[in-house]
Amino acid sequence: MAVATAPSLNRHFLRRISSSFSTVVKKRRLWLLPGDSNLFDSRRNRHSHHLVFASSPLSSPPSSNSPADALTAESCVNTGLDLFKRGRVKDALVQFDTALSLDPNPIESQAAYYNKACCHAYRGEGNKAADCLRVALRDYNLKFATILNDPDLASFRALPEFKQLQEEARLGGEDIGDSFRRDLKLISEVRAPFRGFRKFFYFAFSAAAGISTLFTIPRLIQAVRGGDGAPDLLETTGNAAINIGGIVVLVALFIWENKKEEEQMVQITRDETLSRLPLRLSTNRVVELVQLRDTVRPVILAGKKETVTQAMQKADRFRTELLRRGVLLVPVVWGERKTPEVEKKKGFGASSKPATSLPSIGEDFDTRAQSVVAQSKLKSEIRFKSEIVSPGEWERWIRDQQIAEGVVPGEDVYIILRLDGRVRRSGKGMPDWAEISKELPPMDDVLSKLER
Repeated sequence: MAVATAPSLNRHFLRRISSSFSTVVKKRRLWLLPGDSNLFDSRRNRHSHHLVFASSPLSSPPSSNSPADALTAESCVNTGLDLFKRGRVKDALVQFDTALSLDPNPIESQAAYYNKACCHAYRGEGNKAADCLRVALRDYNLKFATILNDPDLASFRALPEFKQLQEEARLGGEDIGDSFRRDLKLISEVRAPFRGFRKFFYFAFSAAAGISTLFTIPRLIQAVRGGDGAPDLLETTGNAAINIGGIVVLVALFIWENKKEEEQMVQITRDETLSRLPLRLSTNRVVELVQLRDTVRPVILAGKKETVTQAMQKADRFRTELLRRGVLLVPVVWGERKTPEVEKKKGFGASSKPATSLPSIGEDFDTRAQSVVAQSKLKSEIRFKSEIVSPGEWERWIRDQQIAEGVVPGEDVYIILRLDGRVRRSGKGMPDWAEISKELPPMDDVLSKLER
């Protein structure tokens, strides 16, 4: 098939674009070097992962007489994407494997491995999808945020293989790369700006105490032996004890800071996973929680069907007060696994009307643009209740949160989120709506503005 070629492939990123994102792509040119860009053909015409190449300003499209049909890694990737669009997933995998055998450049290799992972995820092959993503993360600088954001990997994110992959990426290492861990550490430093200074303080003073101890030990030995000119034993012993005690305390504080940093990065990972969970609004529009930041306070009700239903009915009695406080009910029934809408479609893509996302971590912390019109439209569509999409992902996140808080997984729980998307508080059973109406400030209150 004839495809557009890029003579100079300099920089790239994998990005889902749609008609509503067209202006966003134009604004994100800082990712590209100056010049025109060429796109691989998409799996779907409007919603797909596009591999974007930056070509030099002197680049020109191939002439009609050029050998565009020659078998290259790029053409094989394009063919594989086209085959997947037609539902021929097995043939698409063959094309991606062929692309990897044709000495592809790093950009083409990343595209081949990533799209192979999407195909394996579509076929329910979690281990194979995870293996492809590990290679792309380790060797070809794939951003973990791409995996978190992609609706095509929704079924994969509900599998244990994804949880293992995410944990490996959080810890970093030679097998998977350190890009995701670096992103988490940056976010952790923002939330605890003085931690780095404290760790340096502990390290520096521990080193100073250690050096002082090295000089004190010979004096202590001389004091024990006694004799003319020997230092005072009591004074020398006191100095040695102070130095050793200081080292023990400072090292303990350093270890404690490291432990708190790891715990915070685990929480940041859970927060990011939470922000990507999809739900369906009352207008049948599918959005991610990140798109509702600063707009609503989601209240997640997780439990048995009869318990959740009863809690929803009780909430209706306080509907007016809860709406004034921006409450959006998100019921999650254990074991109720409906097939997500995104998985029913042949091809890669989400709803035809996705909303523009709010800024979130990942993607090199590049701000995802959001228009005032899109935000206003989204607010008008939000009602009192919503419906989850990809229940497996929701259940996995809730169970992880229960384990982190010492709750037995599978118990009935409620989780109240802040306006900024983080967990405000949670509890066993179902919430007391009268108490919540008193606890949460109205949306136009000063405290709500500070919460954003």
